Amino acid sequence: MDVREWASWEHAFAGLSGAGRHRPLDPTELEQLALAAYMTGRDDASEQAWTAAHREWLRRREPGRAALCAFQQALGLFFRGELAPATGWVARGGRILSETGHDDGVERAWLLLLTALPAVFSGDARAAHATLAEAEAIARRLGDADALMFARLVCGLSLIEQDDVPAGVALLDEAMVAVTADEVSPLLAGIAYCQVIALCERVFDVRRAREWTDALTRWCAAQPGLVPFRGNCLVHRCEILRLRGAWPQALEEARQACDSLSGPPAWDALGSAYYQLAEIQRLRGELVDADASYRRAAAAGRDPEPGLALLHLAQGRTDLATATARRLLRETRGRVARARVLPACVEISLAAGDAATARCVADELALVAASLDTPYLHALAAHASGAVLLAEGDAAAALPLLREAYAGWSGLEAWYEAARVRVSIGLACRELGDGSAAELELDAARAAFERLGAAPELVRLAKLAPRARADDALSPRETEVLALVAAGKPNRAIAADLFISEKTVARHLSNIFAKLGLSSRTEAAAYAYRRGLVR
Repeated sequence: MDVREWASWEHAFAGLSGAGRHRPLDPTELEQLALAAYMTGRDDASEQAWTAAHREWLRRREPGRAALCAFQQALGLFFRGELAPATGWVARGGRILSETGHDDGVERAWLLLLTALPAVFSGDARAAHATLAEAEAIARRLGDADALMFARLVCGLSLIEQDDVPAGVALLDEAMVAVTADEVSPLLAGIAYCQVIALCERVFDVRRAREWTDALTRWCAAQPGLVPFRGNCLVHRCEILRLRGAWPQALEEARQACDSLSGPPAWDALGSAYYQLAEIQRLRGELVDADASYRRAAAAGRDPEPGLALLHLAQGRTDLATATARRLLRETRGRVARARVLPACVEISLAAGDAATARCVADELALVAASLDTPYLHALAAHASGAVLLAEGDAAAALPLLREAYAGWSGLEAWYEAARVRVSIGLACRELGDGSAAELELDAARAAFERLGAAPELVRLAKLAPRARADDALSPRETEVLALVAAGKPNRAIAADLFISEKTVARHLSNIFAKLGLSSRTEAAAYAYRRGLVR
């Protein structure tokens, strides 16, 4: 019975495990047990079953099948981050093929693929190109869907490592055609989903990452008994939830990811899980918890920057954040890597009053965005450039860029980033004398921050733009004058209604405009209606 014919993966694991307690499983059954264990999150049991199947195939003098079991074992270890044991299994499989002359079948394609993979991981993607091309040719000649899909996946990764992002992403999409058409094994499908999502996140293709995450969610729902979102998938799901503004859910799933990835066995994605947890805590204003999470990320091998520098900025430690930003600008190499630190460096430089550095960094970010050409980076670059222009006093030039950034963030449904841009738009409108538009933007940003629970942004907004309320900003008489202005009455009629002079009415209007940041009777009327002073 094929493992996929069971009612669920959990049933398959229980059934095969139970059978194994009463009789020795044959090697095909052991392979099915290994797959069922993997799909239900039992990594140790999966390793044991692959090892047992490998040995049984050797005992039966089936070296090709034994080598394939070794390669399957290596595959799981590679994507859990255990490179040394994975490499050992690849070497064992290769030795078996070499000693027995099985070097022209699909086993050869897998040997080549898993030999090239560490080179790609270690940054020597160019050297792996010929090996990957040979593996793909073998897989295509033999019509092996698993090996062909995986060859395209690794080739896509290799091209991205070489900074050829468009060609790399195109290959990833081609690889995923076989996955969505249900042409590959469940193990390979799960790995493909997770790796493609990770790579899309890496090159800032947020929309594509979100689409593949939604597809993965549907795929998991169609696999009864499957443990969904494992390894790096857990981390990237948290990142997408955070970007969408689902912070409570993202926080809960980040905590679960930290627990799950801490093992046993431990995953190399643990540091990234703690980093995502820290990011959510920082945005929510849980600064002490965020500091602890960034430190756990560092202890697990994940660089805590630029999040830790932004945390220092939120703590008021601008000097420390500035020193980190300068170091990051000196040390970080490569377009993709620099794109991850440049936005934070702009923000920190502006907070430190260093508009000149912020201008240089924002200009570089614009060049990177143009070269990588994703909506996410274009929104980041437009926001950074607009913020710098605003700091330089050129609100008129800043406003179009800020509106472009807002459109980009809204299109990506990135509501926190969209709200931050609206603050800048409001400040630009205020600089240009449009108090009514400024109030609309700032109020909208405030409402978004309140929905998200972005406590630090609410504090910052209160300092930048205190909420102007009629009942505390205006005197009782000014409130009466404002209500009558909103009713459409001229100064003479207002004076008659309140038994005061027209000159006094004019003085009250001047005070109202100054207190509320308004510039016309029309803006005053709109303000009064929004505040419920007239109906």
